[in-house]
Amino acid sequence: MSLQEASNEKRTAGEKSIEEPENELCFEEILSRLQLVVQQLEEGNLPLEKALENFEQGIRLARVGSRRLDEAERRVELLLSDQEGVRTCPLEKESEDK
Repeated sequence: MSLQEASNEKRTAGEKSIEEPENELCFEEILSRLQLVVQQLEEGNLPLEKALENFEQGIRLARVGSRRLDEAERRVELLLSDQEGVRTCPLEKESEDK
């Protein structure tokens, strides 16, 4: 039995896998998996080596997610750009009366 198969058998039915390569995930899945990593680390029930592996994966997920956000921001700025440069302005806050 391979290590991956053994790892899969140890996983409980309700537990999500956080093993998939981060670069292939959409932003929402990256965020979901990052939340899972944080939850597992906060529970404090992991052996040290597993906790370090999860921490490393969390860092990778956070970096990939940050790059995705930066790319989205550049796309928005490109869409808002005109010949004089980029026109960005803060979003208006919604009225609390609604």
